[in-house]
Amino acid sequence: MSSSPARPSLGLVQVLFCGAMVVTLSMGIRHGFGLWLQPITQEQGWSRQTFSFAIAIQNLAWGVIGVFAGMLADKLGAFRVLLIGAVCYALGLAGMALSPTPLLFTLTAGVLIGAAQAGTTYAVVYGVIGRQIAPERRSWAMGVAASAGSFGQFLMVPIEGQLISRLGWHTALIVLAMMVLVIVPLAFGLREPRSSAAATVPREQTVVRAVAEAFRYPSFGFLMAGYFVCGFQLAFIGVHMPSYLRDKGLGPEVASYALALVGLFNVFGSYLAGMLGQRFAKRKILAVIYLGRAIAIALFIGLPISPLSTYVFAAVLGFLWLSTVPTTNALVAQIFGVAHLSMLSGFVFLSHQVGSFLGIWLGGYLYDSTGSYDILWYIAIALGVFAALINLPVRESAIARPIAQPA
Repeated sequence: MSSSPARPSLGLVQVLFCGAMVVTLSMGIRHGFGLWLQPITQEQGWSRQTFSFAIAIQNLAWGVIGVFAGMLADKLGAFRVLLIGAVCYALGLAGMALSPTPLLFTLTAGVLIGAAQAGTTYAVVYGVIGRQIAPERRSWAMGVAASAGSFGQFLMVPIEGQLISRLGWHTALIVLAMMVLVIVPLAFGLREPRSSAAATVPREQTVVRAVAEAFRYPSFGFLMAGYFVCGFQLAFIGVHMPSYLRDKGLGPEVASYALALVGLFNVFGSYLAGMLGQRFAKRKILAVIYLGRAIAIALFIGLPISPLSTYVFAAVLGFLWLSTVPTTNALVAQIFGVAHLSMLSGFVFLSHQVGSFLGIWLGGYLYDSTGSYDILWYIAIALGVFAALINLPVRESAIARPIAQPA
């Protein structure tokens, strides 16, 4: 059977506070990137596809590098990974402000910030939570961390909007680069003793065996497929909705408030998902979330667009926004144990980021080709129904390992 932690070496409050603050900064900043689409493309004379491609590469780099960041965090602890990630984040934001060409913009806003997010977001933080918090409180704790990411969006998106309007987009990015370095002192609060992982989580498998076991297990594939849809929907809406609303004649402040509402209501949605995950079948929770998204999107594009309809849509969608995160990651821990949790969560998140890449890039490509986002909205609805169905067959019981597999 899968192993579970025995005696945590870090306090519950310490882990939750530091982990939540790290996620607040890292996720809060990246949720506002859609606000930079029009200022940057208009001043630089680039197409929306150029900006979209760079942010799509960011999501793809985040997913690919996240697997290796998870491996390092499982083996060496989250502390070192968080330090490297924070420095990369600051350099990427500064480079994003100073890039004169699409290639340099893609390398900084795309590759470098993607690598930074791999080392400062959920997979790394959830690894610490999985090792340091008892199984009976793990889903709840992951919900708290996801809620922090949502609060970061609620807090940071309006701040980013104000920074752009008051300082200009160049200076605003430099200010954010300095702010993200606050992750460095917070990382010390997640520094596990070197013996912590080895002492609390016996490693019955090598990395290769853990990966092979997961990819042979159908439920892991179902979770990856659902997370692909999650990434597609969230990335498309987060990056392109501000421009979609401006195309419909609404002012830029509507988009800022809408994205902030997404973050505010997801504080409650993520926390509730974590709580419900302790009591009900997580696969059913995921199915309800994805189906709810599909219905919300269909109503939003089917009704006349106004500030009120946008705010209602943002609130409903926000309630369902990151609520998949604690539920999916808690399922991975529940099925496979926590010894390789950051790495396996990294693989699931890679699928999420492939979906993010397609959602962002296709949004820019189809808009430049057709002058409309309509096709992407329809795809997002269909994928929501698909994700609801694909999560229902997931088996939630811990995987049986009758014979120990020595490392």
